[in-house]
Amino acid sequence: MTRLALAAAMVLLLAGCSTAPVAQPAPSTPPPREAPTVVVPDIPVADGRLSALRAPTPPVDVQIPAAEISMPVVPVGVLPDGLMELPEKVSTAGWYRYGSDPLTGAGTTVISAHVDSAKYGLGPFARLKELTAGTEIVVTVEGGQQVRYAVESVTSFPKAQLPLAELFDRAGAPRLALITCGGQFDRSAFRYSDNVVVIAVPVES
Repeated sequence: MTRLALAAAMVLLLAGCSTAPVAQPAPSTPPPREAPTVVVPDIPVADGRLSALRAPTPPVDVQIPAAEISMPVVPVGVLPDGLMELPEKVSTAGWYRYGSDPLTGAGTTVISAHVDSAKYGLGPFARLKELTAGTEIVVTVEGGQQVRYAVESVTSFPKAQLPLAELFDRAGAPRLALITCGGQFDRSAFRYSDNVVVIAVPVES
């Protein structure tokens, strides 16, 4: 993984996943929306180029029947300003295409989405925090193959304590990470205090 790509992922998770909370009405005169300043820590970054033996197999859909979550997934990369892309709509998730995919056989497949937005309201990933161990997650990849996972853990991390090296691992055991924002919303910075991270492991179909 290039330093720019991993830095972009860290900016996404450290910066905030929404423009405004849904629980409170918007002010009559909305304040200007400025991206918060985020310092990306200087950590070692391994070469994350995909093997020449195979092309990536993008996930195209993620379903969690127990939580009534069914969302299309699109590949996302890095914006010109260095931020990681995320689909604008809360109903669409983004797969971090510089990382592993469900058929790689190693590393973490990262799929993330906004928890909410002022324009679209509350998103499906707002329900991630309600998942329990063993909950089934089904990821469909390009071509129609389905990969099934079972939730292993659901954790809320303060953004500064997010285990980035673990989440964007390319060499460890295969697993899935679903990420969104959570915790308290800071109106002055337009960001949430935490990230909700669901870790799931592959299961036999």
